[in-house]
Amino acid sequence: MSALSPEVLALADRVEAFVRNVVAPYEQDPRRDHHGAPSDALVHDLRGKAREAGVLTPHIRPDGSHLTQRETAAVLIRSGLSPLGPLACNTAAPDEGNMYLIRHVASPALQERFLKPLVEGRTRSAFFMTEPAELQGAGADPSMMITTTRRDGNHWVVNGKKCFITGANGAGVGIVMARSEEEDAPGACMFLVDLPDPAITITGAPNTIDNSMPGTHAELTIDNLRIPADQMLGQAGEGFKYAQVRLSPARLSHCMRWLGACIRAQEIATDYACRRHAFGKQLIEHEGVGFMLAENRILLKQCELMIDWCASVLDTGSLGAVESSMTKVSVSEALMKVADNCVQVMGGTGVTDKTIVEQVFREIRAFRIYDGPTEVHKWSLAKAIRREWRQAHG
Repeated sequence: MSALSPEVLALADRVEAFVRNVVAPYEQDPRRDHHGAPSDALVHDLRGKAREAGVLTPHIRPDGSHLTQRETAAVLIRSGLSPLGPLACNTAAPDEGNMYLIRHVASPALQERFLKPLVEGRTRSAFFMTEPAELQGAGADPSMMITTTRRDGNHWVVNGKKCFITGANGAGVGIVMARSEEEDAPGACMFLVDLPDPAITITGAPNTIDNSMPGTHAELTIDNLRIPADQMLGQAGEGFKYAQVRLSPARLSHCMRWLGACIRAQEIATDYACRRHAFGKQLIEHEGVGFMLAENRILLKQCELMIDWCASVLDTGSLGAVESSMTKVSVSEALMKVADNCVQVMGGTGVTDKTIVEQVFREIRAFRIYDGPTEVHKWSLAKAIRREWRQAHG
């Protein structure tokens, strides 16, 4: 596998230096919402500093093209060294995945209108897909989508309810997904919309275990949202196909960012274990503690290699559905163990907000569910195994 270019490695180094030296000191900044998530004012300040440092939206080149997935990994892992890093550098979810989707599916006119302000870090975005479980709406199974859309002249009208819409409160760009009611265009449709819109009402914002992303995980109602037909992403009825374009890279970029966070958590736990003494010696000299840190080092390297392998598959042009499922399961479960070990090594300090270790633990727990729970990916992989067996045996 070819080495990354000196230019990309230098860019990754600049991102790391920026996150460690400029962003990390803001981790105790009090500008937070009711749930503890960073306020837009804090994000705005950090993005201004990233712009000055030349590391804003580093995964997208000045000509609008994206780095390869392997190159993106080198940059996004470094941006994840602080929970605030992806927000500061504009590499955070859901914006990073939405930028990728708009770049690959939207017309030039839509890119100019909706993608440009995202790349420039002037606004945030939200992806409207997940629906309430009590309504038997779409979750890990997008085919259950109950939000509908129908033609009305040169517009499409959308109605439904959504939930867990990350960043919806305060976003300027939305990607709305709905099931088409038109017989000549069965399937799902995707639309780009300006936010806020009076037809979209936020009805709730539950407190969740994670709080690294601004704008909450909103619950909302869409009531006769009228969208001009030229704001459809791609073709009517092809929404699920476009979702796949976004899904594998977005899954992988989650792995990248949270690997960076766990690398930092490991550093903090190691420093604690080497400074703290108990029972007559450094904590790290006790096998129970030293072995946890050793296990973490092994797991972190495994995650790095899985990410690089999956990225190389995506760089061939493959959708990488199987590979991204394997990587998402492997990395999320491994990082959960890493984060848990870091908390355990640090004892009481590990469950306080004196360091980011406690937050990283919470965020990784949510990551095991977001972008497909582990069990759904294993089920999908089992289906692929059965399909391959049937093909092999006629």
